[in-house]
Amino acid sequence: MTKLHAVILGVLQGVGEFLPISSSAHLALAPYIFGWRYQGLAYDVMLHLGTLLAIAVYFAPDWLAIVKAGLTRPKEQDGRLLWLLAAGSIPAAVAGLMLNHSAEHAFRDPIWIASNLLFFSGLIYLADRAPSQVKKIGDITLKDILLIGLAQSVALMPGASRSGMTIMAALFLGYTRYDAARLSFLLATPVILGAGLLEARKIAPADLNPAFAAGVVAAFIAGILSIKFLLSYLKSRDLKPFIAYRVMLGLFIFWKVCFG
Repeated sequence: MTKLHAVILGVLQGVGEFLPISSSAHLALAPYIFGWRYQGLAYDVMLHLGTLLAIAVYFAPDWLAIVKAGLTRPKEQDGRLLWLLAAGSIPAAVAGLMLNHSAEHAFRDPIWIASNLLFFSGLIYLADRAPSQVKKIGDITLKDILLIGLAQSVALMPGASRSGMTIMAALFLGYTRYDAARLSFLLATPVILGAGLLEARKIAPADLNPAFAAGVVAAFIAGILSIKFLLSYLKSRDLKPFIAYRVMLGLFIFWKVCFG
């Protein structure tokens, strides 16, 4: 793998992880579209190291406050968020352990990915039009976080999008777009960390080369920019451009499979 190849994959990971367009779909489709050899799910997951660092850096003050409140006053409203985020991570962790093999093989068929892009675009569109979007992160309940966590576990299927599924679930539950995105990013931290630790054993020492490092750095930079962009964008705008992109990508994949 060349450094350019790795940087392109890193940018796809960094952008796709936080925008609701599915990073796993883009990482799986890039070799198919460009005629590259597939880099493997383990490498895809390790690129998450870059996006994990992006979350850690961007949300460092938030996480410090969340952890401090959770350990010192766990029964108060702000202190409960740490434990609610931990509970919300459980569904995705269980699904990841149970469906890891399918995620690496069956789920990565181009037709399956294109179908997911189109189907879940419809659900995201409906959520984006939900009439009551007034709740804030401070209003989160155990029921809400578990439902959002269940939606996050669906993102094991490339084309669904982890951020797309969590934002969609939060919108259906009545959260503002901005707070839905913040919840999505905070809930991503333990899941990305866990997935990285699970797949790290598949990375051989020879894989830790300059190209790998370039991919991780690219994912980190693209991740930081994507987080900043989406949070700013969703303060006053909706998800229609991302939905349109997903639909166009899904239709393009169907066209390429049938006529390419």
